[in-house]
Amino acid sequence: MTNSPATAPADPVAKHGRDSIIRIRDLTVRYHVARTGSWLTAIEGIDLDVYEGEFLTVLGPSGCGKTTMLNCVAGLVKPTGGEIVADGRKVTGPGPDRAVVFQDYALLPWRTVEDNVRFGLEMQPRLRQGAAEKIEEAIALVGLTGFEKSYPRELSGGMQQRVGLARALVADPKILLMDEPLGAVDALTREVMRNELERIIEATGKTVVFITHSIDEAIQLGDRIVVFKSHPGAIREVVDVDLPRPRAGNTKGDGYADLRRRLWEALEGEARAAARGDGE
Repeated sequence: MTNSPATAPADPVAKHGRDSIIRIRDLTVRYHVARTGSWLTAIEGIDLDVYEGEFLTVLGPSGCGKTTMLNCVAGLVKPTGGEIVADGRKVTGPGPDRAVVFQDYALLPWRTVEDNVRFGLEMQPRLRQGAAEKIEEAIALVGLTGFEKSYPRELSGGMQQRVGLARALVADPKILLMDEPLGAVDALTREVMRNELERIIEATGKTVVFITHSIDEAIQLGDRIVVFKSHPGAIREVVDVDLPRPRAGNTKGDGYADLRRRLWEALEGEARAAARGDGE
């Protein structure tokens, strides 16, 4: 593939001027299919650097291995081959430097907002000192002040996702891993939450790896966009988003339209290939 101005250069460190906080090298995951006795390759040969303070969005058709890669970085899935280094340490399991925000909220229904957020500290005894203040700050950051005593069943989907985000942020991880966190909310709430995420991440300076199926979401939030291909899952290309922030509602310029068209063409090709089952 020939390089274009929007494609990340061969030496992205020189362009971005930051150190990589996540280094993925030759990452491969295969699953044994007991029914057939065969092996299924979910992802293969992935090389990727994520830079400190970067918001990296990941696009690709369903089943292309985006979540598998994210779970490997989280330490929830053990790779078949290759390695991942996060914050200078090889990933062998979950760690306090990384927090995961799931699509389905994963809240404890018998706990209030305050106690769900507290759960993020209970897993790390070293952070329990000053817990009340940390919880208050995290809840305020996601805009839920006044709902501390509410239960998940009393909240909208968007508010529940805010609780999940606050629970991840309260322990002050360096890296946020977000697996389609807005996929379960309605379209209007999703747009509002995009804008809120842009604000929150700018305020915290966190490094984020964010999986989405939405091209507009990837463009609005991402500093770079990783486009996945299927069969097996691998990186098709990495695209820089050279658009000014904040990007909420900024969809009129030629730069946005050109980038959206390019991503759509790439994803359309991958979706057709995935439907045929042959990849590209």
